[in-house]
Amino acid sequence: SLQAMMLRLAAFAVLLLFFRVSLELSWVQAIPALFVFYLGSGGWDFFLIFIKTIRRDVTTGLVLLKVKWQVWRHVREKNTIAKIFQKTASKYPDKTALIFQGTGESWTFRQLDEYSNQVANFFFSQGFRSGDVVALFMESRNQYVGLWLGLAKIGVETALVNSHLRMEALLHCITISSSKAVVFGVEMMEAMQEVQPSLEKSLRLFWSGEESPKSTLPGAEHLDPLLQMAQRHQPSPPDKGFLDKLFYIYTSGTTGLPKAAIVVNCRYFRMASLVFYGFGMRPSDVLYDCLPLYHAAGNIVGVGQCLLRGMTVVIRKKFSASHFWEDCVKYNCTIVQYIGEICRYLLDQPRQGAVAEFYGATECNCSLGNFDNNVGSCGFNSRILPGVYPIGLVKVDEDTMELIRGPDGLCISCKPGEPGQLVGRIVKSNPLQHFDGYLNQSATKKKIARDVFTKGDTAYLTGDVLVMDKYGYMYFRDRTGDTFRWKGENVSTTEVEGTLSRILNLTDVVVYGVEIPGIEGKAGMAAIADPENSCDLGSFASELRKALPLYARPVFLRFTQEVSKTSTYKFQKVELRKQGFDPALVKDRLYFLDSRQGHYLPLDQAAFDRIQSGQQKL
Repeated sequence: SLQAMMLRLAAFAVLLLFFRVSLELSWVQAIPALFVFYLGSGGWDFFLIFIKTIRRDVTTGLVLLKVKWQVWRHVREKNTIAKIFQKTASKYPDKTALIFQGTGESWTFRQLDEYSNQVANFFFSQGFRSGDVVALFMESRNQYVGLWLGLAKIGVETALVNSHLRMEALLHCITISSSKAVVFGVEMMEAMQEVQPSLEKSLRLFWSGEESPKSTLPGAEHLDPLLQMAQRHQPSPPDKGFLDKLFYIYTSGTTGLPKAAIVVNCRYFRMASLVFYGFGMRPSDVLYDCLPLYHAAGNIVGVGQCLLRGMTVVIRKKFSASHFWEDCVKYNCTIVQYIGEICRYLLDQPRQGAVAEFYGATECNCSLGNFDNNVGSCGFNSRILPGVYPIGLVKVDEDTMELIRGPDGLCISCKPGEPGQLVGRIVKSNPLQHFDGYLNQSATKKKIARDVFTKGDTAYLTGDVLVMDKYGYMYFRDRTGDTFRWKGENVSTTEVEGTLSRILNLTDVVVYGVEIPGIEGKAGMAAIADPENSCDLGSFASELRKALPLYARPVFLRFTQEVSKTSTYKFQKVELRKQGFDPALVKDRLYFLDSRQGHYLPLDQAAFDRIQSGQQKL
């Protein structure tokens, strides 16, 4: 523990003093004597850890100090991301800022600045003011960046809605953000038509895109020609500072529908800057960003390098393994971004490059970086001075995922090799360790634990189980609770259960994640009560396509006589997860989703073997 380590250091300091003063040994004699005594007292392991990790710790410590100093300066000067971008645009006016791979459209920093000014001036003229919220619902492209950036220039906060969401989830995201308008891409016209009857009549609707829509929404305005007529001058800056809200990013709710995580200007800057300095990036780099811009990875870690550092960013609407390296060569990319499963796809391609990884979440205060490229780990924490970055792994019940506490009421810290939930101490006075939470205060409270490291403290719960080795390297192990990760997205089992139950006329449903050999994350599986064998799989699959994005649709179905929802509910889900989708173990009817055909097929032993060997694509 930190206390034991500090006591040990104090003891050696006293011993060194004794050698020098009482025994009158010279430094040349005292240091070797202290070292021999240290090794003799069982400190050899610590010495090895010190030698192996000191360079890593010092290098990363300097990065943290640099970012922390910059954060405090921006806080003091009441800067915002929009203000910092204006300085970037002034420094690199004619340099390429964004390239959209889909059309080849290229914007300089001056063009991005002017477009965002037009967005700001138009919406200001329409009565939008600082603190208002506008939902943005479109696929990735240059305009996506210019829209939220322009709104930020007048203090309007953008709710970045997942472009895969439909119906109930889409309506929920627009509603909980209290949006006064929705800006959506022409490709989202059909999705908006499905929810329009349930939207507030006062909600302004704007659509953007060059394609001619088959049909338009009544009352929706074409935004593009309106922006072309707007003024290009810099708008008057709002009364906002570095700790104020920038936009909202939706994360999968462990207890239902998506939660709107608050992203303040400081968080945006911190996430982008730690990656920039930690991995030695330069403004001259060209970054390939094929991740969705409604997520932190694509919009903050990726686009942030353009807005804050002057880097050129290539935006691709959707990841493609077959075109990935081709695009990188075409646009002279020097940095590429990936999450989860994308890395496995890329390793199957002929070209490869160096890999740098980090761990984090939109709202978390305990990000990790694998800055020294240690194979397999997602980051580290110092074993020499662990208290400098107050995070830790604490023991949890593997079945219920509840925190395990000792006799003193505090959480029990994990030793090297022991799995535990990653937590980060919340320090409100430190912008780097603050937890900004969600729009929903109840959801915010559920992510905070008290009396974790010391009595009276608070810590953010990541919901992820990691393992640390003796050198402090962290390795991702699993998600906790009612969430699992599939195809690079977090899936809320509660949300999927609710959707399936509604489609199946309130039938009992349990959803959980199951592992598949050689594939990262967990595939969704649903156990459905169907004692009369009455489920129409064709109709069911059709309704699922309308209600859930592809990554959230269950890959496996298990039809049972009954699904009990008693006090043993959680335990039963654990048992179902352990049984998986093996027809040799499960005697209930099993089906799997054929991704090519788009419907469910019987899961027999032959199909199971194909899935296990990787021959069957899911």
